[in-house]
Parts: sequence; structure tokens; C-alpha cells
Amino acid sequence: MAEKFNYKIHPEKCAPDDFWGQVRRTVNGAPVSPDQIDMIVKAISKGLKICGSDVVLDLCCGNGALSTYIFSKCRSGLGVDYSPPLIGVANQNFKKPGHEFLIVKDVVEYVAEEHSPERFNKALCYGAFQYLRRESAYELLLKLHDTFSSLERLFVGNLPDKDEMPRFYENRRYTAGIENDHSSDIGLWRTKSEFSLLARQTGWSVEFSSMPREFYAAYYRYDAILAPGEQQCTKR
Repeated sequence: MAEKFNYKIHPEKCAPDDFWGQVRRTVNGAPVSPDQIDMIVKAISKGLKICGSDVVLDLCCGNGALSTYIFSKCRSGLGVDYSPPLIGVANQNFKKPGHEFLIVKDVVEYVAEEHSPERFNKALCYGAFQYLRRESAYELLLKLHDTFSSLERLFVGNLPDKDEMPRFYENRRYTAGIENDHSSDIGLWRTKSEFSLLARQTGWSVEFSSMPREFYAAYYRYDAILAPGEQQCTKR
């Protein structure tokens, strides 16, 4: 069985300035191009309706290479991640006045322990939500809804669309059940309906958006923009 990917080890195998390689934002092993990054930044900025007065929380921020684009558009930002080497890169290369990067065991633990959650009015989790266990994903959204009372919008980006799995695996080897494995290379696949149910159960309304056709993963990924809504009463 192949060894599971580990973001606590992988970044140290990359060059110090290979920022996109460190977080595996690559195509066929090569870092994505600047125009691809620009599309991501535009999608997040539009989805969050970023403005200069915002205080933004970036969950699973990695090495801060993407965070810094978003933080530069707002008043201040905080990035959190569980990987010491990635946070080390973030603090060495992207820390600026008003920009902070913290190491935590996981983002669920962070949101439970944040002393001033009301200071954030926007939040994002890009390219990482699918790697959370199902129970952790539920808990994260629930705690953000119930505790981070000032959050107006939450952007959950680059989610793998289960409805597009047949197309994705058309010319790839498929392992039965891999779509349900959060620790696989792509993580948990969810249909938009499944994500909508998760959002509603944890108190969020949700709308979806897609990247431009030119985006390298547009055909099997989607973005979700969440806003506080009415929480359903469900048993888990």
C-alpha cells in the first residue's frame, strides 16, 4: 500500500522557494502558472466580497503563498495550519504587519480555542476541506457558525465533485471507495447536494460557483460560498 501523503514531511523535500510545490498546487508535478493563481485569487475575492476593512481567517493556510494575496486586500488576516514546516515558510516569507500565521494541531482545535472569534468577518478554507474527516468537517462548520458570530461569508474552495468522478477517472486507475477516504490524494468527494446538506445541518446557507474553463481543475472541482443561515435540528 502506498504511503499516505504528509504535509508535515513533503514541504521539506521541496526547494525553499518552491511555494506552490510545497502545497502541491501543481499540474503534472510542475507549479501552476501565475494566471492560474490569479484565477484562484479572483474567485476567493469575489466569493468573499473582500474589502479593505475585512479581517480574514484562512483555515489550513499552508505556507501562506495564497493567503498573502487575500490578506493584501483587507485590513488584517490570520492563517492557521497544522504543518510546522509550512507555517515556518509562511512566517519567513509572507508575514507582514497585520498578517499572522500560527501552528495548531488542527483547525477544529483552533476554532474551539480562539479567544476572540468575533474579530473575523470573513473566512476561507481553500483546497483543504476535503482532507478533513467527516466528523471534523461537521464540527468545523458548526463551531464557526456558533462561535464566530461576526462571520458574514465563508469560502470553501476547490472541492472535488463526486458527480464528475467518472469523467476524472476515465483515464486513471480507480480504487473502489477512494472517494470516501479523506486521506487519499484528492480527499473526500462530495456532490453539491451532499455539501448543501452538510452546510444546512451546521447552520449555513450555501451557493456554488465554478472556475473559468481555463482553470486546470475546473471540470471536476467547485467552490462553495457559505453565509449564516438557519440551523437544522439533526441527530448525528
